[in-house]
Amino acid sequence: MLLRFTKMHGLGNDFVLLDLISQNIHIREDQIRELADRRTGIGFDQLLLAEPPQDPDADFRYSIFNADGAPAEQCGNGARCFMRFVRDRGLTTKTRIVLETSTGKIESKLEKDGSITVNMGPPALSPEQIPFLADCSSVQYDLKLCSPLPVPNGCHSTEEVRVTAVGIGNPHAVLNVDNVDEAPVNQLGPLIENHKRFPQRVNVGFMQVTSRNEIKLRVFERGVGETRSCGSGACAAVVAGRLQGLLDDQVSVALPGGTLKITWSGDNSDILLSGPACRVYEGRLQI
Repeated sequence: MLLRFTKMHGLGNDFVLLDLISQNIHIREDQIRELADRRTGIGFDQLLLAEPPQDPDADFRYSIFNADGAPAEQCGNGARCFMRFVRDRGLTTKTRIVLETSTGKIESKLEKDGSITVNMGPPALSPEQIPFLADCSSVQYDLKLCSPLPVPNGCHSTEEVRVTAVGIGNPHAVLNVDNVDEAPVNQLGPLIENHKRFPQRVNVGFMQVTSRNEIKLRVFERGVGETRSCGSGACAAVVAGRLQGLLDDQVSVALPGGTLKITWSGDNSDILLSGPACRVYEGRLQI
């Protein structure tokens, strides 16, 4: 069967989007991994599916799969691309839509300047909501990491890091670093992603605060590796910085792929994520 797809990106965080409203097909986990391969497939960080909603108050169901085939709960950059996709495909003419996800509903709005703002809802901060294993809630937690590399005495070397754990529809751990360019993202990222205190694994952000309204960020994404941009990771980093008293409520987040704008007033208020969404090309593939 020939399946029509669209390749898109949000600041370099790239996606393949499938319209499963006019096309009826089931994508297996092994097929997702094959399609995600950047040498033998299309290549992407996440696969996004547009489906009919089950909730009558939603416009679409928004399903997300990481490059390793595992489902993901949330993706802010993907939600912006989803908005442009459904409008480009003629699936809606609305400038504001409600998306049904596996963890609740989010709202996406096309702004007059062409950027897209996603209301990500309030962050989850209690350990059981994130989810994260801890006896009580705290702004920061100490994690003991066990290196997979053995040392001469037969044990494993350990390192302790301090993280802020935040749920943005998916779990995030945010570390403060002095210089994001020199941060050991690819060394610490996998260790924290698979830490036993995060039962669903975790996205790992490395944040450098440059002023009260600006941060630099790199993200090691669960099931993907380091990405050029991560919308939910940018939200989590701003929440972490505000909880520590380091940031104001409107912050520019500079990622390797570009800049996102995050607004969060604190407490139980909603997080607003703004940025561009770009269509790269369309094609057909044999499934």
